[in-house]
Amino acid sequence: MSTQADKARTFRALHRPGSPLLLPNPWDRGSARVLAQLGFSALATTSSGFAATMGREDGGVTMDEALIHAAEIVDATDLPVSADLEDGFADDPAGVAQTITLAIATGLAGCSVEDYTRRDDDPIHDIKLASERVAAAAAAAHAGDFVLTARAENYLHGRPDLADTIARLQAYQEAGADVLYAPGLTSIEDIRLVIRETDRPLNVLAMPEVPPVAELAEAGVSRVSVGGAFAYAALGALVSAATELRDDGTYGFRAGTAIGRDAAKRSFT
Repeated sequence: MSTQADKARTFRALHRPGSPLLLPNPWDRGSARVLAQLGFSALATTSSGFAATMGREDGGVTMDEALIHAAEIVDATDLPVSADLEDGFADDPAGVAQTITLAIATGLAGCSVEDYTRRDDDPIHDIKLASERVAAAAAAAHAGDFVLTARAENYLHGRPDLADTIARLQAYQEAGADVLYAPGLTSIEDIRLVIRETDRPLNVLAMPEVPPVAELAEAGVSRVSVGGAFAYAALGALVSAATELRDDGTYGFRAGTAIGRDAAKRSFT
């Protein structure tokens, strides 16, 4: 078994501009093992997918719950795992740093921290405080060997301001972030500009409007993740099957179960 530091070094090395790391987001131990068996090189938790397993909306889990979940995903395979730790579960820099220290202890290879405030009236932290939060997180991360991703959340919270997003990513880079992430960017021109204006690996969130991986690779993207999409796809399959049974009384949904059954057999033995 690899150590936490080994996994962190492996995870860091997987970020190569032009050859992006495909980073799927499992939501439980079983989905982590299936994704590992399918040949992915690393995994990342999803805050929304995990919250759904608990019957909650995104943002509805506590720090302790998120860290316990992260430890379970780490334990499920020997792959490096990065955790979605939302806003670091704290407003102040010291609190975010403490979260990072606790995250390292779970065996994680890295994590992401957002500049989202959790307040609808003022959803994004002031850039000065946001940068101080990243700096504190980076100091805690780099006291060991841990890959810190800093997230600029403008586009997910009604602020599609590319100039401000770039300024934030540049500030987070200077504060010590290892990877940059602005979920919600979809235009290849905008993605290219972000890459030109920063010098850290860029993660892109796979969304319907986002170009395919080959085009992102050509632009110099280093990582592509899916967030809660796989978890919601699984829930979508459940809804479809259950609706057929409820409304039609038929079992056509069973035609698609062989793939899942075979994946479980290969992954869980």
